[in-house]
Amino acid sequence: MTRPAAKGGSRASADRLARLLNLVPYLLARPGIEVAEAAEDLGVTERQLREDLELLWVCGLPGYGPGDLIDMAFDGDRVTITYDAGIDRPLRLTPDEALALVVALRMLAETPGVTNREAVERALAKIESAAGDLIGAPVEVRLPADIRHVEALRGAVEGGRALRITYYTAARDETTERTIDPLRMLMVGGRAYVEAWCRRAEAVRLFRADRIDAVTELDEPAVVPPQARPHDLSDGAFRPSPDLPLITLRVGRGERWITEYYPCEDVRPGDADQWLVSLRVTDLGWARRFVLGLGPDVTVVAPAELAEQVRAAAGAALEAYARPTPAAPRDPEPAAADPEPAAADPAMTAGSR
Repeated sequence: MTRPAAKGGSRASADRLARLLNLVPYLLARPGIEVAEAAEDLGVTERQLREDLELLWVCGLPGYGPGDLIDMAFDGDRVTITYDAGIDRPLRLTPDEALALVVALRMLAETPGVTNREAVERALAKIESAAGDLIGAPVEVRLPADIRHVEALRGAVEGGRALRITYYTAARDETTERTIDPLRMLMVGGRAYVEAWCRRAEAVRLFRADRIDAVTELDEPAVVPPQARPHDLSDGAFRPSPDLPLITLRVGRGERWITEYYPCEDVRPGDADQWLVSLRVTDLGWARRFVLGLGPDVTVVAPAELAEQVRAAAGAALEAYARPTPAAPRDPEPAAADPEPAAADPAMTAGSR
């Protein structure tokens, strides 16, 4: 019951802070403005504006001496800032602050899904120009190397070009060739994706950049059908639905991390320091490989089909290890050495060195 109120209070505080930061330069540019006119310009009521002015009156640096506080004068319904506590002076960054902003902006510029990279690059250029030598050595920011195709994908999105990609689908453990019409680039859970109309599936699909083995830009424009709609990714790239298979695992302490990494429907403490974990999966083939990779601290409880698949795969692996390895062919016996070998040719000996 209290969580929505807290969230709303936090949003209201953020909105008020934004108003206060905007209020001083606004009033400095309009000395003697009527409170009613200022309230209309700022989109608030007169009462709210007066409350903001009262709060602004006691804002300042720690210590809150008279020389650090913002001061203003009222003449009837008119207000004038008489002392701005230096807020009209340009912000001066320390070397650490300038470097932090540069790194953050460069990372933002490289992040897939940023809609206005030009604005980010302009802000970056201004900060670098203003900071000058404060930043020190040039800083280069790169995204992980496993998404080497991001630039090609982003170029196709910005240029509106169709792509042919070689894509690995982990759910089916297969690699396919697809022709896609890109919609947008985005980051979800720290991974880069391209969302596109897949001509093979005839639907909108998400493709992880690090699972794309090859990209070829086609000499044709991207054609996205009118019925194509982007996915709602507010809850992540994978959104479990009731029609997907539900699996239940008994996991030990060493494998509890899966409850934080994967969306689980149910997590219950079991016997002997073990948990019962239920989660939806795209298909049982992916679930089989997933369980086999977890190790001996995980046991399949349901469904029985998955338990049998895991048992069969583990048995086949053990049988393969049990087979004796064919002996390597032995080298032929070396020829008997000549008891009195001929003297080596000096020229040959020198040449071999």
